[in-house]
Amino acid sequence: MGEQQVTQKELPYFDLEGAYGGWQVWFPERWMRIGGCAAVTACDVSIYLALYRGLPQLYPFDLQHLTRADYVRFGMMMKPYLRPRYMGVDKLSLFIEGFGGYLYDRGVTLSLVPWEGEHEEAATVRQIRRQIDAGLPIPCLLLRHQAPAMQDYTWHWFLLTGYLSCGGQFFVKVVTYGSWRWLDFHLLWQTGYTRKGGLVLLRD
Repeated sequence: MGEQQVTQKELPYFDLEGAYGGWQVWFPERWMRIGGCAAVTACDVSIYLALYRGLPQLYPFDLQHLTRADYVRFGMMMKPYLRPRYMGVDKLSLFIEGFGGYLYDRGVTLSLVPWEGEHEEAATVRQIRRQIDAGLPIPCLLLRHQAPAMQDYTWHWFLLTGYLSCGGQFFVKVVTYGSWRWLDFHLLWQTGYTRKGGLVLLRD
């Protein structure tokens, strides 16, 4: 029996005083701590694009010395674009409108394309590979999920920054809460509910 083929791709990322990306619990305002995940996702994407895609105008502070204090200030700047609300930023269109407004105000012409959670899993895997291979992180919205193991990710925005294909299984690298982990994509995508979240695909 031959060896199983393993395909793996991970994007570079950034450290914030020991945290892997941002974390909404740092925010001083209660509603941002509770519902600031969309803003955090947009902030992380902005810093990534500033660091690795030549778009420094997307981060208004020192890119060579990232600090939590500056990140919190950045998050509060992002708040008007992706403000917490009663039902959360619970549609891809809300994120695209908000983050798209921030990009426009900074003179960045990057397209944000919705990829709804109703798409088939195989087609979605192809999109994830395409995005990560192009060096672009993927904002992801997960609404409800029937699996108890996914509780920490429900009604939540986070980033996909890598993929791992091995033995017929496909895993994605999930970044949120100032940390990361590998998740089985089949588990992530098959929520068991009719109403789903989805992905936001960045296009140069």
